Amino acid sequence: MNIKEGKKKVLNSYKEFDKILKILLIIGIIVVSGFIIYAVLTPEPGYWYFGILNSDKKAENYPTNAAVDENITFYISVGNYLNRDFSFHIEILKGNNDTILGSSPSLNATSFVNSSTITLQHREVWISSAFNVSFSQAGMNQIIIAELWEIPSVGIRRFYDVVYVRLNITF
Repeated sequence: MNIKEGKKKVLNSYKEFDKILKILLIIGIIVVSGFIIYAVLTPEPGYWYFGILNSDKKAENYPTNAAVDENITFYISVGNYLNRDFSFHIEILKGNNDTILGSSPSLNATSFVNSSTITLQHREVWISSAFNVSFSQAGMNQIIIAELWEIPSVGIRRFYDVVYVRLNITF
């Protein structure tokens, strides 16, 4: 092989490499553009919040001790960021050591009060009127439970979330 043939092969190799590189760059630009378009056009997933507020309507300094028949005052707050209307009701329950709490409705708890149906639009926040709960017996691990139930426009209500406060009730 002479020098001219060697240079020709090297030039052909560079030309082929250049073509492959251009094709890969175009494919890369298309793929990255697709991800950008997907990220821009896909809405953020919705969320809600549900919480217990203390007697000052703040999410802090919850009572941990109370006396028998002493009123414990609290509020419930719900925020709707689900990108749709959200209809719900709140159920307030009382429980103790036998109460089972989790990602489903509370077991071995006594219903204390239910709210009426409330509908929040997207980005709307609701704070309840004051709830007053008292316990007639002393005991450790007495629980005030608030359950959030969705009321769909069609179908039956469904459990959404639970929050609670544990108290030690003394004489």
